[in-house]
Amino acid sequence: MAEFRHLRLRVLEVLERRAKQFRTREELYPCRIPREPVPFTDVIEAALPEDAHRFDPLSLRSRTLLHLGWDDGSSWEVWILMLPSGLKLFCDSGAEEPRILASGGRHASAETDRQFLTLLAESGGEHFGIEMSGDAPTVVRSSIPDREFLVDLFVELFEVTHNEASVRERAEMTPGSCGATAGLRSAAASTLHTPPAARAT
Repeated sequence: MAEFRHLRLRVLEVLERRAKQFRTREELYPCRIPREPVPFTDVIEAALPEDAHRFDPLSLRSRTLLHLGWDDGSSWEVWILMLPSGLKLFCDSGAEEPRILASGGRHASAETDRQFLTLLAESGGEHFGIEMSGDAPTVVRSSIPDREFLVDLFVELFEVTHNEASVRERAEMTPGSCGATAGLRSAAASTLHTPPAARAT
């Protein structure tokens, strides 16, 4: 256990240095971004040149912000890593290796989580150097308790990525829907899982 803590500290120190190099743009504030997504492999190999294979980057995850899952068993997640300095890093993992997409400022509030996800959805991932595409997920989970915000986010993401085929399929599967957007909103609501407090009435 002591050895793992030592390895973890070395990785966090490299992450702190990398994050200081991130830059922001007016339209992305308060998020700061690297020139391109930073693979955790690069960070871990720099921190642990002889022990990189022993360290799992997912062990650094503080909490999952957004989880998307599909019927074929594949999934994609956005998760948060809190550095000792209080800096929040937004990371992702899925079919590709885990990457660092952005930072959210020191001691950033929960509102930064919403801002990050909004920027992610309205650009289809482009703001953060990734491309989001594919069919609508069948499972959506988030640590954000605001279901209405998440449904709006889900709809915007698939409209921005021009995923018309998937939208039409969802609409056709939703009884009483009055169009693709309405159908997708209903589909999003039916697949969305939020913390119990958010479902209380």
